[in-house]
Amino acid sequence: MHLRPYVDADLARLIDLTIDTFGPFYEESFRPLVGDLIFTRQHGDWRGDYRKQVAGLHDPAAHKYVAVAVADDVPAGYVAWHLDTARRHATVELLAVAREHRRSNIATVLCEHAFAAMRAEGAEYVEIGTGGDDFHAPARAFYESIGCVKLPVAVYFREL
Repeated sequence: MHLRPYVDADLARLIDLTIDTFGPFYEESFRPLVGDLIFTRQHGDWRGDYRKQVAGLHDPAAHKYVAVAVADDVPAGYVAWHLDTARRHATVELLAVAREHRRSNIATVLCEHAFAAMRAEGAEYVEIGTGGDDFHAPARAFYESIGCVKLPVAVYFREL
């Protein structure tokens, strides 16, 4: 496995990887939790939303970057981040690792790479968000294992 910067040829694979990674959350966790009405209004086109989001993740002129982990000549995971240089603050936008490569240290390597790049651009701290539901439990455990501090936040939905 090796890391490299994003190239335009990665786009389709990273979109597929993102949809595969987060699809179970939307379809098996979020939809049953909130019901069809809220699901449809909040994330009814989550696949389309990811197609748009992933396409705009890499824009170095705007301090937005993507690093790609490649295994067997195929993107196996990626991390996307952006910097607010005025606040010396960075945010991890997305971190996704292909199912067959999870638990193989790729996420750690991606995050360490991103953190080093953030520091090199003057960032003093990073923000990483994830869900509080069961689907996101492995992500929370991972982020805590690399030294991130969890901030308790509650978000509520209710049909009217």
